[in-house]
Amino acid sequence: MKKNKVYVYAICKNEEKFVEKWMESMNEADGVYVLDTGSTDKTVELLKKYGAVVNIEVITPWRFDVARNRSLELVPNDADICVCTDLDEVFNPGWRQKLENGWNKVRGCQQAQYTYNWSQDEFGNPLIQFNYNKIHRREGFIWNYPCHEWLSYIGKAPFKDVEIADVVLNHFQDQSKERSSYLNLLKMGVDEDPTDPRMAYYLGREYLMEGKFELCRRTLKKYLELPNATWNEERAAAMRWIADAYFKDRQLEKAKQWYFFSFLECDKAREPYIEYASNLYDSGNHDWPTIFWLCDQAFRITEKSKTFNNEEYAWNFKPHDLMALACYYLKMYELALEHGMLALKHWPDNEQLQSNLEFYRAGIEKGDD
Repeated sequence: MKKNKVYVYAICKNEEKFVEKWMESMNEADGVYVLDTGSTDKTVELLKKYGAVVNIEVITPWRFDVARNRSLELVPNDADICVCTDLDEVFNPGWRQKLENGWNKVRGCQQAQYTYNWSQDEFGNPLIQFNYNKIHRREGFIWNYPCHEWLSYIGKAPFKDVEIADVVLNHFQDQSKERSSYLNLLKMGVDEDPTDPRMAYYLGREYLMEGKFELCRRTLKKYLELPNATWNEERAAAMRWIADAYFKDRQLEKAKQWYFFSFLECDKAREPYIEYASNLYDSGNHDWPTIFWLCDQAFRITEKSKTFNNEEYAWNFKPHDLMALACYYLKMYELALEHGMLALKHWPDNEQLQSNLEFYRAGIEKGDD
């Protein structure tokens, strides 16, 4: 089997606490190339100590795509496979051989998809997991967009990719890093191309995270009107964010309307059902029949999406906990206990979930199920 030249490349700034673990993982490659964009700690010193080739360049004005493209330029021209990661990410051991095995099965392969664990629980089990695609050939690719940058294929050869699920990259997010620059970068992206849905989508989400609910709704409604905004999973996510923004402004009828738009847009997404049920419960609007129906609909969706649109809350203890509470108050005590036990299975040391089981058992003993 052909032996490939595999190189890792990355950008970084002030990430000394990740360097040793990252380099230990990435050293399965033939070389590691890093663009440091202005670290003031020991990041550069440590990277060089552990064998990385480091170039220092301050990108002004800052853009993620420019930095990524500069880092890609550091990769030697003899590369067969380029692997882009961040310093807060590590592969499961043995990734290089698995990557080559999968890559070589597709003649003329240009890009690989692999498993990305964006978050894990305390035991290392994946919470948010989806396919990622930052492994590619040296030529024919360019990074686009100032924020939430995307790797685009611009080569002349027919595009071919491969899914290699047993290559697993784990993300350990640096919670201390600020995302204050994201909003302006996303605005810049929208201004550069108002017809491109990607930046509008992320800008709307950023407004929601910033608590700017009217701007969130306005931006995402414009996104939904764009001719190229055709991906139904992404559109469904935008609709539930609009619904959430209405809910947070206590415009409950409009929130309900947009949640139902989201249901109809994508029939394989649990997220709008559980988000709506959670919002009803958390707001004190304990409409138990509706919460029951929402959870029941969610449980009919049994496969998690392989895209980044899946959310942890739709697949952890939350759906079962909400269903258990709804069943209890609707006097379906046996079913309440069943879902209460399933919720506890997801989070065994949660005292509230443990306590809830006693209420469900007491309901069964009353005998009016």
